[in-house]
Amino acid sequence: MEKDNRVQLQWDELQQFLSSEKIEAFRDDFLEMHPYDQAMFFIEQPESIRLQIYNFLSPEETADIMENIEMEDIEAYFTEMDPRYAAMVFAEMSTDDAVDILNEMEKDKVVSFLTIMDEEASDEIKELLHYEEKTAGSIMTTEFVAIYQTQTVKETMQLLKKEAPEAETIYYLYVLDEDKHLVGVLSLRDLIIANDDVLIEEIMSEKIVSVSVAEDQEDIAQMMRDYDFLALPVVDFQHHLLGIITVDDILDVMDEEASDDYSKLAGVSDVDRTNDSALISAKKRLPWLIILLFLGMLTASLIGRFEETLNKVAVLAIFIPLIAGMAGNTGTQALAVAVRGLATGEYGKQGKWKLIMREGLTGLITGTVCGIVITGVIYLWKGEIFLGILVGLSIMATLIVATLAGSLVPLVMDKFHIDPAVASGPFITTINDIISILIYFGMATAFMSFLI
Repeated sequence: MEKDNRVQLQWDELQQFLSSEKIEAFRDDFLEMHPYDQAMFFIEQPESIRLQIYNFLSPEETADIMENIEMEDIEAYFTEMDPRYAAMVFAEMSTDDAVDILNEMEKDKVVSFLTIMDEEASDEIKELLHYEEKTAGSIMTTEFVAIYQTQTVKETMQLLKKEAPEAETIYYLYVLDEDKHLVGVLSLRDLIIANDDVLIEEIMSEKIVSVSVAEDQEDIAQMMRDYDFLALPVVDFQHHLLGIITVDDILDVMDEEASDDYSKLAGVSDVDRTNDSALISAKKRLPWLIILLFLGMLTASLIGRFEETLNKVAVLAIFIPLIAGMAGNTGTQALAVAVRGLATGEYGKQGKWKLIMREGLTGLITGTVCGIVITGVIYLWKGEIFLGILVGLSIMATLIVATLAGSLVPLVMDKFHIDPAVASGPFITTINDIISILIYFGMATAFMSFLI
């Protein structure tokens, strides 16, 4: 990690306090730092120093650090803690953050921590643990401020002072009726400027945007982006308020979804991490590589079927990598545009048809230009005009088909509720290799008389 001189000096000083066991001096300097900076210092330390830090900090102070560490690295830190101390750290964390970490752990570890934890914190965590991963229920927090529409502004302010320290956010107050249905929302600003004796129902907004507890987290991220919300209420099918999703949770979701899509576009089951061993990295990459290996064999068998054509005009083999490479490149470009558009929600029903028409026209233009260029190059190089025309026409047809395939495949996958990112770069490249070989050798076989 890159550090400036000031930060390095601060870190050196903290390490000296730790080595000399000056607890108060360490706590004074360390706790003045932002929790993110504390986390960066913490993860750079060896296990022996981290164990010492646990002894110097309370569970609440350690919880602040844990909430600023990447999810994939955090389980190891809880495993190295004393189990009772770890359970207390979980109890001090935001419920949704604690649930996210526990969801990544083995079931026996989760049960162990929940058993040791105090009953109130354990019950809150258990309430969220049963929700399916990557849904609103799994990322929401139950630490919010709910008020009733029959309360006055004065009563609400008193309640807010009492509950604000434990709430995830107080920028929005959620208004319930006597049956605990969500009926309105009130901003902190509107509450502050209202008169003390005014009823909440008179100043609340009834235009509520909420999400179902089973809503997919990617759709929620899209909604938060569209509406510029800092928090979003989560309700059940009867519109009872269950929790809220805050913008910091959505930033984590966006990072997670981007990593997930990137790994699929790269043709791996999960993004390799720097601390993964060679064996783990190979395990993540092999499934796609095996699939692509068999698809590659299909390409090889197709070339074998045109062996007679190759024997008659051996020079055709020179241009196989050129045509296959061009098909893969243009297909990947179209794929990236389509997947991005689907991920950001840019395409409605009409937008998808517009995308297909645009990509088809793009393929026609790029294919025509590249075809003309390669025809001229081959004529100047080999002095064979018919060979140049064949390769040029093949390039033009291949680029049109490959561009359409690159945009259509993710759209079809999305139609059948399959993640469009599964149409990964290596996958679409291999498919387009097959298409380009069929076009190239099909045309060569058809116009053989002009080549011999």
